[in-house]
Amino acid sequence: MARTNFKELLDAGVHFGHLKKKYNPAMAPYIFMERNGIHIIDLNKTVAMLEDAAAAMKQIAKSGKKILFVATKKQAKGIVEETAKALSMPYITERWPGGLLTNFATIRKSIKKMQSIDKMKEDGTFDTLSKRERLQIDRQRTKLELNLGSIVKMTRMPEAIFVVDTNKENIAVAEANKLAIRSFAINDTNTNPSIINFPIPANDDASKSIECILTIIKNAIAEGLEERGVEKEAQAAEKKEKAKKISEEK
Repeated sequence: MARTNFKELLDAGVHFGHLKKKYNPAMAPYIFMERNGIHIIDLNKTVAMLEDAAAAMKQIAKSGKKILFVATKKQAKGIVEETAKALSMPYITERWPGGLLTNFATIRKSIKKMQSIDKMKEDGTFDTLSKRERLQIDRQRTKLELNLGSIVKMTRMPEAIFVVDTNKENIAVAEANKLAIRSFAINDTNTNPSIINFPIPANDDASKSIECILTIIKNAIAEGLEERGVEKEAQAAEKKEKAKKISEEK
């Protein structure tokens, strides 16, 4: 796995924290200094913790498990959606559906409802309904798509969640912690890193900073997925070879 480039983080403004008055004391170990009333994050610690987080996420991807990406703030939504889609990982960038993790069985029912509507459209059943019924179903489908479309392929609980801004996504973090689901997050100077398993001290407001962190995370997960693919191919080849030998012995 490639080493994190300190200068890249610096150029992206990853070290700029919040105003001193918005400071969370739990972030004290990760603050380097104060400049003009703004806290400056210690990038040496960011590098170390980012590399730890990236290595852990790589292993999760290699094991075939899913990581749920969560970011509903304007600056992060597009970047997170693009990253998750590229990795075929589930994501939430609109409103967090309360109980997504703690009441996953109910959420799955809603996803199945969405899938059944799609099936109705494919097999022609939808066309046999009245105009009013079709309109109602379309509205229902649109609402479900907005809230759950990005997790439609999440058939089981994720192994971990990755969050941008733990203050804004506090419900997602609380649900993950309740179920002992591993959490990864970008933690700015106004957040509490102790509620996250793998906090990454960094600016969570500037899109350049968010993109810089996510690019490193994305590359690590992609490596894990690639290694998983290679291993599966090797296993399939070994299985084929064994079957060939058994056939020849007969």
